[in-house]
Amino acid sequence: MIEHLGQLAEPMAAGEKPRERWRIGTEHEKLVYAVSDHHAPSYEEPGGIRDLLLALGEFGWEPIEEGGKVIAMGGSDGTVSLEPAGQLELSGAPLVNLHQTCAETGRHLQQVKAIGERTGTGFLGLGMWPDKRRDELPVMPKGRYDIMLRHMPRVGTMGLDMMLRTCTIQVNLDYASEADMVQKFRVSLALQPLATALFANSPFTEGKPNGFLSYRSHIWSDTDPARTGMLPFVFEEGFGYQRYVDYMLDVPMYFVFRDGRYIDAAGQSFRDFLAGKLPALPGERPTFGDWEDHLSTAFPEVRLKSFLEMRGADGGPWDRICALPAFWVGLLYDQTALDAAWDLVKDWGMAEREALRSAVPKLALDAPLPGGGTLKDIAREVLDIARAGLSARAQLNAAGDNESGFLGPLYDIVESGKVPAQRLLDKFHGEWGGDLSRVYEERF
Repeated sequence: MIEHLGQLAEPMAAGEKPRERWRIGTEHEKLVYAVSDHHAPSYEEPGGIRDLLLALGEFGWEPIEEGGKVIAMGGSDGTVSLEPAGQLELSGAPLVNLHQTCAETGRHLQQVKAIGERTGTGFLGLGMWPDKRRDELPVMPKGRYDIMLRHMPRVGTMGLDMMLRTCTIQVNLDYASEADMVQKFRVSLALQPLATALFANSPFTEGKPNGFLSYRSHIWSDTDPARTGMLPFVFEEGFGYQRYVDYMLDVPMYFVFRDGRYIDAAGQSFRDFLAGKLPALPGERPTFGDWEDHLSTAFPEVRLKSFLEMRGADGGPWDRICALPAFWVGLLYDQTALDAAWDLVKDWGMAEREALRSAVPKLALDAPLPGGGTLKDIAREVLDIARAGLSARAQLNAAGDNESGFLGPLYDIVESGKVPAQRLLDKFHGEWGGDLSRVYEERF
């Protein structure tokens, strides 16, 4: 039981680890479709999402149930779980280096491909469904999703799109101390728009170009302002765990989990919960589990729990799944690289950071930088910092290679000047002749 406000920073402080215990956790989502007609499979249909999950059992995964229904599979490589409309997510295990991360990703994709070949199921590495309306998509049987689906239209116009139509790649990273967390939080928030640009991969909505390169990123601009955004307070003097706690106490609740079920507390206050005055559970006070659940319901560009989550990237194919952790590990896990990255962004004002974040969904690398120029002008420099950071880590594979090779796809993007969405648009207007069904040939 939580007795006083001072305890709320404990999960964040408990995340502090010495450098030798820092790990890399990578999460990636993919769109699931039926090869026969490209529809999004429901949970229950033969060969659908439930069958896909259960088939992972042949590779040693174990079912995780909610309300008598399998909603995830657990194993040595982490957890395979479901997003609201059946997007399949691997939340990978905490790993020491990027060679292990990419091997884990490869194992997962081989497994789901093997199952897909038997069930007639395919997978798309994109940031958003390119051709589906919301009403064409199924809803998975998870209690928290029912609550969120009801609440989202009350607070923004695009929350349902976020839940039902988008996919992302995320990276979870550690910190050594509160001061280390603060520096990493600031650098990763300031440079999150660059990650969004490099991974921009959602240029289509309901069968046609939508005018954006990362429509997934644009969706977050009107999902729920109380729990999204660039968090200006992170750059203010004195920022630390307690200031993030204050922010989270102002984020409205979604639910409380009790006795195997989710209780709707959408829009209610965790402060009231602490005082025993939560309308959904009168007289009850929160546990640390309740607080940890609540920490998972904010969706800023970078999120703090007992680690830092990088949340700016669209979903993508195998090589870019490996590239995102390479980008952030290179910048954040070597002190020289972290200092160099901070030197690049420390003089940007908050209004300039917000303007960059707002411009990136449409313009990607052509978004204007504070002080002049575009993101393209610093992209190579940031990649070089990351590459130096990865080289300094000296985490070698059996062939003697360090981790910097995983940045290769990002260097290709910068050298070409075209982000993934622009390449898809070139195909749409060129060899595909406007036939977006050809995107289903762009498999993992």
